[in-house]
Amino acid sequence: HVGQGESEMISFNKTLGKFHLTGIPPSMRGLPQIEVSFDIDANGIINVSAKDLGTGNEQKIEIKGGSGLSSDEVERMISEAETHAGEAHQLRELADARNAGEQLAYQAERTLAEHRDKVDEATGSTIEGRIMELRQAVEGSDVAEIQAKSQALDEASRSLADAIYAQASAAQTSQAQPSGNGSGTEDEVVEDADYEVIDEEEEAKTS
Repeated sequence: HVGQGESEMISFNKTLGKFHLTGIPPSMRGLPQIEVSFDIDANGIINVSAKDLGTGNEQKIEIKGGSGLSSDEVERMISEAETHAGEAHQLRELADARNAGEQLAYQAERTLAEHRDKVDEATGSTIEGRIMELRQAVEGSDVAEIQAKSQALDEASRSLADAIYAQASAAQTSQAQPSGNGSGTEDEVVEDADYEVIDEEEEAKTS
């Protein structure tokens, strides 16, 4: 969805064009990478492209100059955008808080599933509860509530992160310690041997 850009929220922008990028395979959140580029030439023609870096699939759209709007209509749209600026900012804050909350809940749930055995049952249950509370907050429209639940989950998850790194550090320390009880090297071999003490004076008398 390509907008004219008079507002930070697309719903308050004049639509210049739409196109669909298809063929993106199902994958975990955060993995797909989409590269979007905008080019405008001397004639005012805008070329917009979107490319999936994983599959190489790409879609383009050409938006020709001249929207057909009069100067009065342009001024009216600018004025409307300024009027809705406060509302657009609030919607942007809500969208950002929701996106951050959803990502945090997803990461916390995935980390807990992989390392549940590293914390006790009470800690695991607390993290699960915080994840559920955050997801419920994300369904609403209270930015402060979403941020508070995000912070609560972040704090609850620190104990899991501490346990993960503590065990990793202990494993590295154990591997670094030398094995065996001796102080010599592995190549040194100590053997017992018979020996005889020779008295030099006795040897002189007999000779």
